[in-house]
Amino acid sequence: MAPSAIDESADATLDTTVLALRKVLTSETEPLARRFRALFSLKHLACQKPSTPKVEQAIAAIAAGFSSSSALLKHELAYCLGQSRNDVAVPYLRHALEDKQEDAMCRHEAAEALGALGDQASLTLLKELRDSQDELEVVRETCDIAVARIEWEHSKEREMEKLKQSDFASIDPAPPMSQEAQHPSISDLEATLLDTKLPLFKRYRAMFALRDLASPPDLPTAVPAVHALARGMSDPSALFRHEIAFVFGQLTHPASIPSLVETLSNTKEASMVRHEAAEALGSLGDEEGVEEILKKFLNDPEQVVKDSVVVALDMAEFEKSGQIEYAIVPGSDEKVLLA
Repeated sequence: MAPSAIDESADATLDTTVLALRKVLTSETEPLARRFRALFSLKHLACQKPSTPKVEQAIAAIAAGFSSSSALLKHELAYCLGQSRNDVAVPYLRHALEDKQEDAMCRHEAAEALGALGDQASLTLLKELRDSQDELEVVRETCDIAVARIEWEHSKEREMEKLKQSDFASIDPAPPMSQEAQHPSISDLEATLLDTKLPLFKRYRAMFALRDLASPPDLPTAVPAVHALARGMSDPSALFRHEIAFVFGQLTHPASIPSLVETLSNTKEASMVRHEAAEALGSLGDEEGVEEILKKFLNDPEQVVKDSVVVALDMAEFEKSGQIEYAIVPGSDEKVLLA
């Protein structure tokens, strides 16, 4: 059975903000972009420390969204739960991962989220799916990375590594290369990134090291690092390609636009990669011509791509608005939710 998200009969005891946001998130009649903004408002609450009943209610409210028909929304729910740094999210993520009827994109994100949480108790499940020949490749690959991340997180090696402080607050599928790696050059990192004989976890570490060399965008290493990442878009793994597109969304560097447009335009590309390219372009929405490019895909035959373009255009509007957080508080004139 699925873990109970929120007891509807207990609505009177719920925090009113959490309840209002949950209703927006779980309503199939609400515009998708508004549901995404509600989700990121809930994520803001779910990430608060220390954990309180309100925090746990926010996590459960996010999980309530797994009843949605939108694969795009459900995969984003899983991502947000993984970013919460709260083990209350674990049962919801395990259920999503184990559900073979669930969309592969959502299951992959649930596995990645368990890795982000560093949940050792999930190692048995993750290893089982990683080693199953009957499992989808994207799920097997994600479980492989999640296992490696959890084992790294709790290893003596982790305690000895000196990691560069990242500009990004996200919990990534893999940490960047250690600073003890003698400050590898961009060409060295690119070689690791593109070497398909290496474990995915190590290649991901090179990916995130390159990301950090591209931020802030005026670093002399930024453009070469973005170009190195873009060469990874020819990798045979759809999971790998989708992660590079995600990194481009984090960086919001104009040098990534040609690669993202090419990816989104390629109708033979996996939908999970195209969707990530669309959202990355949304984060670059204040760049000239990006909105016009996105609008060309509003009627894309792939539902997850079409939905991503809708969200991306809303993100583009947000980027131009100068707002601080991509989030809302229902009933307060769509004001931005601040810390």
